[in-house]
Amino acid sequence: MKNIIRSGIIALICIATMVSTVVAATAAPADQGGSMLLTLFIGFFALIVVFQLVPACLLFVGIVKGLFSRKQGVEQETSNR
Repeated sequence: MKNIIRSGIIALICIATMVSTVVAATAAPADQGGSMLLTLFIGFFALIVVFQLVPACLLFVGIVKGLFSRKQGVEQETSNR
């Protein structure tokens, strides 16, 4: 079952790569470029993504460390019954 899924995923990636190269080759050539306002907008959007991605990665690393580290100083309570 895993081999079927793995080969299917590999086939989809290969097909997507072939289709995207054909589409890129047949696309009409663009103008001389975008305007300065468009470039600033895309740059601003990229800055927003980066500034949100850095804290998210740090939080994810902290969560993973917390999950896989041993707790020190926590003693197991035993009941005397």
